[in-house]
Amino acid sequence: MASSAAIPDLDRLRPPGTKRSSKRDLIVNVFLKQEGHLSADDLVVLTKREDHRISRATVYRSLQWMEEAGIARKVDFGDGRFRFEHSYRHPRHFHLICKTCNRSYEFLSSDIEVLVEEVAVARAFTARQTVVQIYGSCDACTSGTAAEDPVNSELLFARDALRIAIATERSGMEFYGRGVKLVTDPRAREIFRKLATEEVQHLKTLEKRYQELLKQDARLESRPTFLFFKGAANGLFSAGTEQLRRNGVDDLEAYRIGIRCERGSHRFFKRYGEKFEDSEGKRIFLEFAGEEREHLELLIREYRLLVKKHRPQKAGKSRARSKPRRHSA
Repeated sequence: MASSAAIPDLDRLRPPGTKRSSKRDLIVNVFLKQEGHLSADDLVVLTKREDHRISRATVYRSLQWMEEAGIARKVDFGDGRFRFEHSYRHPRHFHLICKTCNRSYEFLSSDIEVLVEEVAVARAFTARQTVVQIYGSCDACTSGTAAEDPVNSELLFARDALRIAIATERSGMEFYGRGVKLVTDPRAREIFRKLATEEVQHLKTLEKRYQELLKQDARLESRPTFLFFKGAANGLFSAGTEQLRRNGVDDLEAYRIGIRCERGSHRFFKRYGEKFEDSEGKRIFLEFAGEEREHLELLIREYRLLVKKHRPQKAGKSRARSKPRRHSA
């Protein structure tokens, strides 16, 4: 499937000291129109179809230039031949590599990202690139069935990003719906009702966006998972909803639980959204992070107001307890 990546501004990406070249621009455009992993020889063949005068050496130099400019990423599948994939508008990912048919399958995992970061921090190591390649046999080779057609990984990324956002929205809707029934302060009840309503509206928007995305690929719904975010699979408010079910949760505690959930959700979507290269999935994550930040700021303001409302009562009770008793003569 052809890539949906837009052509980058080559003047902006050009490494210092290099000049513009019409031949190189053509090679970059040919490269970005392809999906999957290309060898240098593959790119030579494709480029010559556009302009037979371009030499093999020019293609090789252009690939090196694309690496330096951050447009291409070199990958090694262990077969003695380097291949290249997009790194412009293409999410950072890892590979499953079938040693029988030599096909590769991309995936992204937050668990792997976190583990790599933990190891690097523990060893005071500055990581610049993470390469994870898992070798084995794909389902098609194991079962003897036909292999799936190549799929646009950006579509998979957007699909899975929307699935995570939808799961989080549903869990948030359940959380605030339960909160409406739990809190006793009229203003707190109104805030929880407002947020529950917003979650319903956001959920409808995300589900509509998801259905529109599915129209781009008739088999997109059943394609293998690309984005593995275990902790977010059931929605980032699930744990908070369980906490609201406990006995003894008052209005202030309900606010505190909501703040923890919104803060965790905001950090999650912002952190991983900023890690990805420009793509539809990145935009979904950062848009959702912005919505969660607005909810977080609202909850913090309302929590502080409720704390102030309770303080005079507590202060009055404290003064009453400290008033000296009168003793009879």
